[in-house]
Amino acid sequence: MSKSSGMSNSELPRFLIGSEVGESRKLDNRDMRNISGPYGEEEEEEDEDQSERQIVVGICSMMKKSTSKPMTEILERLCKFEYITVVIFPEEVILGEPVEKWPLCDCLISFHSKGFPLDKAMSYAKLRNPLLINDLNMQYFIQDRREVYRILKEEGIDLPRYAVLNRDPDRPEECNLVESEDHVEVNGEVFHKPFVEKPVSAEDHNVYIYYPTSAGGGSQRLFRKIGSRSSVYSPESTVRKTGSYIYEEFMPTDGTDVKVYTVGPDYAHAEARKSPALDGKVERDSEGKEIRYPVMLTAMEKLVARKVCLAFKQTVCGFDLLRANGHSFVCDVNGFSFVKNSMKYYDDCAKVLGNMVMRELAPQFHIPWSIPMEAEDIPIVPTTSGTMMELRCVIAVIRHGDRTPKQKMKMEVRNALFFELFEKYGGYKSGKLKLKKPKQLQEVLDIARQLLAELVLHNDCEIEEKKSKLEQLKTVLEMESSLNDNQYGHFSGINRKVQLTYLPNGQPKASSEEEDTLKEGPSLLLVLKWGGELTPAGRVQAEELGRAFRCMYPGGQGDYAGFPGCGLLRLHSTYRHDLKIYASDEGRVQMTAAAFAKGLLALEGELTPILVQMVKSANMNGLLDSDSDSLTDCQQRVKARLHEIMQKSKDFNDDDYSKLAPTGSPSLVNSMGIIINPVRTCDQVHTLIKSLTQQICRRLEDPKSADLQLYHSESLELMLQRWSKLERDFRMKNGRYDISKIPDIYDCVKYDTQHNSSLALEDTLELFHLSKALADIIIPQEYGITKAEKLDIASAYCLPLVKKIQLDLQRTHEDEAVNKLHPLWFRYSRGVMSPGRHVRTRLYFTSESHVHSLLNIFRYGGLLNEQKDEQWKQAMDYLSAVTELNYMTQIVIMLYEDNNKDPSSEERFHVELHFSPGVKGCKDEENAPLGFGFRPASSENHEKQTNPGSLEDLSQDEPDRAVLTEPINIQKKSPLVRNRKGGSMEALSESNPSSRGLAYRIFPSSSRQSPEIKPSGLELLSMPAVKRFSVSYARHPTNGFEGYSLVPSIYPLETLHNSLSLKQVDEFLTALCKNGSETQFKRLKTLSAMFESHSQPSIDVDSLETPVTTPVQSQPTAQSLWYTGGPPSTSSGPLSPSVADPSSNFAFSSE
Repeated sequence: MSKSSGMSNSELPRFLIGSEVGESRKLDNRDMRNISGPYGEEEEEEDEDQSERQIVVGICSMMKKSTSKPMTEILERLCKFEYITVVIFPEEVILGEPVEKWPLCDCLISFHSKGFPLDKAMSYAKLRNPLLINDLNMQYFIQDRREVYRILKEEGIDLPRYAVLNRDPDRPEECNLVESEDHVEVNGEVFHKPFVEKPVSAEDHNVYIYYPTSAGGGSQRLFRKIGSRSSVYSPESTVRKTGSYIYEEFMPTDGTDVKVYTVGPDYAHAEARKSPALDGKVERDSEGKEIRYPVMLTAMEKLVARKVCLAFKQTVCGFDLLRANGHSFVCDVNGFSFVKNSMKYYDDCAKVLGNMVMRELAPQFHIPWSIPMEAEDIPIVPTTSGTMMELRCVIAVIRHGDRTPKQKMKMEVRNALFFELFEKYGGYKSGKLKLKKPKQLQEVLDIARQLLAELVLHNDCEIEEKKSKLEQLKTVLEMESSLNDNQYGHFSGINRKVQLTYLPNGQPKASSEEEDTLKEGPSLLLVLKWGGELTPAGRVQAEELGRAFRCMYPGGQGDYAGFPGCGLLRLHSTYRHDLKIYASDEGRVQMTAAAFAKGLLALEGELTPILVQMVKSANMNGLLDSDSDSLTDCQQRVKARLHEIMQKSKDFNDDDYSKLAPTGSPSLVNSMGIIINPVRTCDQVHTLIKSLTQQICRRLEDPKSADLQLYHSESLELMLQRWSKLERDFRMKNGRYDISKIPDIYDCVKYDTQHNSSLALEDTLELFHLSKALADIIIPQEYGITKAEKLDIASAYCLPLVKKIQLDLQRTHEDEAVNKLHPLWFRYSRGVMSPGRHVRTRLYFTSESHVHSLLNIFRYGGLLNEQKDEQWKQAMDYLSAVTELNYMTQIVIMLYEDNNKDPSSEERFHVELHFSPGVKGCKDEENAPLGFGFRPASSENHEKQTNPGSLEDLSQDEPDRAVLTEPINIQKKSPLVRNRKGGSMEALSESNPSSRGLAYRIFPSSSRQSPEIKPSGLELLSMPAVKRFSVSYARHPTNGFEGYSLVPSIYPLETLHNSLSLKQVDEFLTALCKNGSETQFKRLKTLSAMFESHSQPSIDVDSLETPVTTPVQSQPTAQSLWYTGGPPSTSSGPLSPSVADPSSNFAFSSE
């Protein structure tokens, strides 16, 4: 122990604070002896000699660290302890002087950073033997990620599965790397993409994340923050070939990282920040500081913080936590690091460090000292008042966005090469095989090329595949794709797939595409599907809808750091938002989900990293996928009946109306009125398609059109192929029409009317009008003609989804897995809105079949009686008038809790059902049916008062009304007054007498935005409040694809019902599931168990955590903190230490 008592007080610089390079200032007695507040003694020490003796705390680090704002803030507070003096070692002394000439100290805070001579600091510690706040030798280990992981593993701390690749010539057994397209094998350990590649040196921040080809491939390259970037996306998919690395499993964290900062084993402060891997854009506030959010650690995470602090012998220590799949994993230990910009942390850190130093050293210097008593933190308990209701759950089922036309080609194949491929990938197990991976598609392409080459060499060879079909197969697999800027040659498996089905006796019957002559023996039905990828317009639609969705959440109308909808953003980053996004395995659906997440959470950059981290593939057990080739018996009968009715070459009569539209739906009746005679209308459609193909042919012959590029990089040749195939397939060889092609015809003409209108092809609008009328009958009626059929088919499609929705609603009111923020953050986190809220959000992105089926279940399943419930009758009338469930159709269920009602009361939980038919059609805006607005006033509330739990109530940018034991100055912001920053919004909540209810419009109601409005931002213009919000037409840049294109607006959400009870909905869903077949029910149980494992365990934090006391040492201790201290604790938390018995111990509050 150093004996520094010989030095007079005047010779010791109490606290040197670097101002500019080469300058410092000495704090005067006012700085040093400010003993008001909790840091000083309440009684003056009478013995002057004893009071003269100071405990000197030395700060030995590089000047940039010693004089940083966090260090300065903490040291200023530390100096308020009466007996503590702080000395900052000058950088020139550290670098240029021998350790014998370094200042003396009793306690040393020293830590490594770039350029710091750690070996000299260790020599100084050996020479002077001060109390070490952070062990110096362990700082060598922290610089090597291999050692960090070894120590974490030895301590039993969870970390991602990893393997070390040492490129060391002396240790060749540790350098075995085998790289494949979608995985690497490191020393025998296989890591499938996505995986993480980290340099072994902790000083090297160039961490790469590699993505699978199914998500677009490439890698995200992380680096030390430069300006507003912390990572960048790269198309490079191969791992680095020089240097040593740690390879580890990628942990899906929903896009947020947790940074934990310990101050001793019994205190941990945690903050969340946006993961740098997500889009590489650093979120900054109006002052340019990175935005971070306070987080409450679970009991297990606090135990991990304690273990990390003790294992690495670093009192002040930062480390990174990944929360994934209900567990927490440590992925990095940074050593000495402070929280930035948190007054709360500065208070706590100085207090804990000062108490620690005094506890260890005061007895040796005979300084009379005990931890002072301080008032308990004032309890602030958020409560709801009046009719306010708390949003607890949002469930949305959403159709994918605008896509290119889907195309399909079927052929029966008998060549041995196809059977070998079928066997190779296990097709005989189920009789079906789906090939999507690049390697698999390459094998199909190789077979097609080989067979075509044999046809050229041997015209009489026994190749049974039709040449034209093989050529089409080859052409499609060789085509270019603009998705993610990849080429089809690179086989981005997200775009195309080949399905093979085993036919033991060959094709049962001929179709328009197969041979007329049947052959004996087994064959394979090859179905090639391509197209159907999300367009740039689809991405914009999804992203803008994601932005609009924010406004349904508490505080959703506010503006935080230039982001509208801050209520949701704060909820998400503080883990009070339990968000999961599911998508079927179709590329367009997954990309829609990623684009929606990008808008919802204000992300930037490429969709691939967002897709990998935020979107869960839900293709298990038919949750969101369906095998369209495996139709139920009921659906086959329905299609046969539709085919029969639509083949009549006569006008529709009353009998036809009753057969085709037994529900009397106005949209069906209107379409039948337009068609009149189905065969004659089909003749007209076929003639118009022929006219269209002829026009395209003439354009192709015109030299001026040679290099004409259509929307989304399509060429005139490809457009011609598209329409020529429809012309051939629609009219079969027997002269009858294949009505199953009507949806495809409508699909194509809708696409060209919207995206390729610049071609000015004649008669496209007439073709659009007629094909839409036909499609408005065929598409909805394929899901059942009578109510019973609709329910039967709907159950077959989406019973697993219905059960999952029921589980989501049931779990919400009992789930406490996500810790709520402590009320103390009212004071320390400016701008945190509604701090007590915890919202569960489940988003399901799927295709048209699931949306039709789910809506049919709500319409025809018996949820409510139309005769007895006026609101439901109006909702059913509205749905009957909707002609099409277009792209971005939404079915939204919102669950509210009224905390004023008895927990066992049926009125405690309140369910609302909302719906939007998605994107507005090209020509139907003026004829569109109107609902009754989003969250209209209930029928009992004729005075147009604010409805309980309405959007307006939840948008108030102020803390919940609270019961206060003492007055606290909380600044309440007005919800209506906002600075007009770029991208900000104003919430207009004045009531409009002309509207049925109150809501917000996110975009101006004009058909297009004016040029001066930033197209990708959200602006709410000063206008009277209107009853809905919608995403409007906007001219937008499409990320470098095609320049500009019109993006149709999305119909606003319309409330179908806003006064359902949770019990009512639960009983309805239970009855539906019971009516399902036994097979489906078994599948359902498997699904339930599977999703049970996805959710986090319910933790009662208050019952697990208890205040832990640590006795003050009365005997002199060794000069290290690592062999003393109290019993193991799980109670560290972001609160100040408080004292139960001032004479004997202190405790950390754990509430």
